[in-house]
Amino acid sequence: MYARKNILTAALLFLISISTVKVVSAQGIPINGFVQGLWGGRLQEKNPTSSDYTASEVRLQLRMEHNADIAEVFARADFFNDEIVAGGNDWELREAFAKFTLLGKIDFKVGRQILTWGTGDLIFINDVFAKDYESFFAGREDQYLKAPQTALRSEYYSPLGELALVWTPRFAPNRTPATGRFSYYSPMSGDFAAEPFAVPLPAESIRNSELAGRFQKTVGGMALALYGYKGFFKNPVGFDFVSMMPFYPRLNIYGASARGQAGGGVFWLEGGYFHSYDDQCGEKPGIPNSNIQGLVGFEKQIASDITANIQYQAEKMLQYERYERNLVGNDKEDEFRSLVTSRISGRFRMETIILSSFIFWSPSDEDLYYRFSADYKLTDNMTVTVGGNIFDGNKRFTDFGMFQLNDNLYARATYGF
Repeated sequence: MYARKNILTAALLFLISISTVKVVSAQGIPINGFVQGLWGGRLQEKNPTSSDYTASEVRLQLRMEHNADIAEVFARADFFNDEIVAGGNDWELREAFAKFTLLGKIDFKVGRQILTWGTGDLIFINDVFAKDYESFFAGREDQYLKAPQTALRSEYYSPLGELALVWTPRFAPNRTPATGRFSYYSPMSGDFAAEPFAVPLPAESIRNSELAGRFQKTVGGMALALYGYKGFFKNPVGFDFVSMMPFYPRLNIYGASARGQAGGGVFWLEGGYFHSYDDQCGEKPGIPNSNIQGLVGFEKQIASDITANIQYQAEKMLQYERYERNLVGNDKEDEFRSLVTSRISGRFRMETIILSSFIFWSPSDEDLYYRFSADYKLTDNMTVTVGGNIFDGNKRFTDFGMFQLNDNLYARATYGF
């Protein structure tokens, strides 16, 4: 029933989009976008979720931009019918910003926007901007992994390098899969759960805003960067034993990265110190300890149409003895964590067929996450995609083990205009 209803919705959205393009184009403002249907189903029966589907939605995206002498404006909005979580029609303003230059030296970008930096391939150390992991696991396009946030971004270019600052007045957390679409391990019940829950955001104030900075310079073909961040953990990893509610603890990050050509491919290196501001001594059981993280990666074209990369990430919890002494419960984390990832992708038959495989494997946590997809471009406008998400783990509380009941396959059809 979900699929039939969404096919009708897709047809209606397509007609609306075509008529909209004609009207607005007559006024001289170009509009483009796409209509997309996404359907996904579970592979495991023992799942506490209420539906056997992981996705049943139709989406219309409209984009417009206009360049004037004093500024550039851009807007992108999604209108969708989501039968799994939203239960009907809804919409989201993905981007709406203005770009302009002040004093001929400083660029500004103001409004709702997608933000990203750093070097990792789907590993984020100094990229502190909001992510949407529900979209990532459900089979939406990769562009939906980066969630929008309302911010002011400024960039200053000088012979010494490029300085970028991003101020987000209202803390923008990650969008977690705990919306009812996927199950997850609940430490409260000691079992898997699917009840959606929303964690209150820190009170809106200047003190609770986010500030991120990056200074970047290219030296000898190598892009070098320093990073800083003042804000909160992006996931609700804190727990208040009085209110029995999770929350977002404060976090500062200081990091650096390098990326450039080496060994016939591309090499990158990144690290960061995660300063857990609300638990600087590592003695509060409801707040993560500070830690240090490092990442090294390499990518190379291994055949005429095939590219492969590999990454290794290591993480060390600081003040581990205090963590052990104050631990509540039996879900004990390791002092050292490691993660290996590899992406292999190929483009075939004049790039009308794109195959992608990406695996995350943690030897320390003994869990993994595997995602794969195949895109076939039927025409210049029409693309169909099939793919899947596989989770596994020996422990219920690790990053991927907590989602081990959510294996799914999906199909996606997109008409661009």
